[in-house]
Amino acid sequence: MIAPKFAPLVLKQIWRTRTRSLLTIAGVTVAMFLFAAVQAMQSGVEAATEARADDTTLVVYRKDRYCPFTSRMPQSYEQQIRRIPGVASVIPIKIVVSNCRTSLDVVTFRGVPYQAFVDSFAQSFELIDGSIASWESRSDAALLGETLATRRGLRVGDRFEAAGITVYVAGVIRSPQPQHQNVAYVHLDFLQYASGSRAGGIVTQFNVLVSDPSLLEEVAAAIDDQFASAQEPTSTSAEKAFVARAASDVIEIVGFMRWLGWGCLAAVLALVGNAIVLSVQDRIREHAVFQTLGFRGHQIARLIVMEGLVLSVAGAAIGCLAALAFLAYSALALSVESQSIPVKASPDIFLWGVAIAAAMGALAGLAPAWQASRRKIVSCFRAA
Repeated sequence: MIAPKFAPLVLKQIWRTRTRSLLTIAGVTVAMFLFAAVQAMQSGVEAATEARADDTTLVVYRKDRYCPFTSRMPQSYEQQIRRIPGVASVIPIKIVVSNCRTSLDVVTFRGVPYQAFVDSFAQSFELIDGSIASWESRSDAALLGETLATRRGLRVGDRFEAAGITVYVAGVIRSPQPQHQNVAYVHLDFLQYASGSRAGGIVTQFNVLVSDPSLLEEVAAAIDDQFASAQEPTSTSAEKAFVARAASDVIEIVGFMRWLGWGCLAAVLALVGNAIVLSVQDRIREHAVFQTLGFRGHQIARLIVMEGLVLSVAGAAIGCLAALAFLAYSALALSVESQSIPVKASPDIFLWGVAIAAAMGALAGLAPAWQASRRKIVSCFRAA
């Protein structure tokens, strides 16, 4: 590596061609902004759909129905599901969404029974504002996921309306589970009444907690067999699989965008490589002077590689930081059929982005550095 005493020389070389250097850094910034955004979307897909060995939640939905508007089942199914061996708890849920199509700004209301919500969900989230008591005391109260509250600029005490339903914000919750972050939890009977049903009547789905992860498939099959001949047959699957099925189109699009990420890295390589090639051509005589002063070929090569490294790291740091700041501020989440795919702004994305850009910058400088290191003093002066 270059000795620290040569670092000012590298920076001086960059500053001497500041217009070209700034344009190169700007290009790398844009490319790495897009790369970080793509990585954030992929991280969100993995968090929402990647099955784990300790997953114990099943989702019971109306068979051959997808959008919450079309999934309608009697709430009385709850008691029959509870009697199936291996079932630890059952939560009937009524879902109302402002838009069933894929969108970045969907409000999802989930109506849940108070006690079942506290017993099953309260341990999986952190209440960052408001109180559960306030939510319990008002029939029109809502607990908002942090992503939804941030995106809509809502605080405790506010009232807001979506999908024809008006609620009072009683609290804001934070959860590692993506499906808690982008919803508004309200009382089941309130949502049934507000959406045109009657309390104790119709629900959209049942969340079933299984006592042992190994029983997921067995219990799912038992539930569907129980209602196979009913007027409203069911389709039961693990929660992560249910999300993956509902958001399959979005997942395919995000997977295709991986190619965009690779394209961004190729752009970094091309931008930095072009800047370094032009820099080396402009400094042929200067490299001859360096050799006259005692610089060896490998030292000149390292100076050139370090220049590419500085340009790429500077652009990557700015681009990745800008992407993470934008994603954190906007609190984006892809929603489809009431399922949420978060766009996760993680510090790991910054570290990976800068590391990969550094590798691209060093790689871009290798060819011109090798060429400059083999050039003789006489040929340098002649070329200049």
